[in-house]
Amino acid sequence: MNATGSSETAPAAPRQAVWAVVRSDIGPLLLAATDAGVVNVVFHATDAVRDKALDRLGSRLGAEPVEAPDSPLLAEVIRQLAEYFAGRRREFDVPLDWSLITGFNREVLRELFAGVPFGAVVGYGDLAHRVGQPGAAQAVGLAMGSNPLPVVVPCHRVVERDGGIGGFGGGLETKRKLLALEGVLPEPLF
Repeated sequence: MNATGSSETAPAAPRQAVWAVVRSDIGPLLLAATDAGVVNVVFHATDAVRDKALDRLGSRLGAEPVEAPDSPLLAEVIRQLAEYFAGRRREFDVPLDWSLITGFNREVLRELFAGVPFGAVVGYGDLAHRVGQPGAAQAVGLAMGSNPLPVVVPCHRVVERDGGIGGFGGGLETKRKLLALEGVLPEPLF
């Protein structure tokens, strides 16, 4: 029973997020953070993509995100992304807000974040096996496609068993650039 005597659970309190769009070697990235940590990274953050992502984020958090490029909540992830793209950072050490991810997807993404380092790749099936779900390679692919924290939680490091690079929500050219930055693939010629 809750305070009103009802057995219904109270709705979650709205959570505020701050956001900014930053330039990167792979195009503009929308970064959003809550008090708990970085909650969203969105590729190709044109005005239309940004607006759609912010509407979706606001709906999920229950409060409209506020543009705040100078927010201390974003400062560290902005700095670390700049270092990553400059080739001076191999792992991210920022608080992450995992609240947009649940169940199997959260388990898979946490394993990816903790267990697949810079310059390494893992197959979809191998990652499924790591979380105790052999045979769930397709579900791992879906988890990668729903990753709200790409680059920081490196879904670009998940590839096909036969050596193909697989799909990628940010587009295959973006995945190729990230893998080249990490030394897994040669730099694109143009």
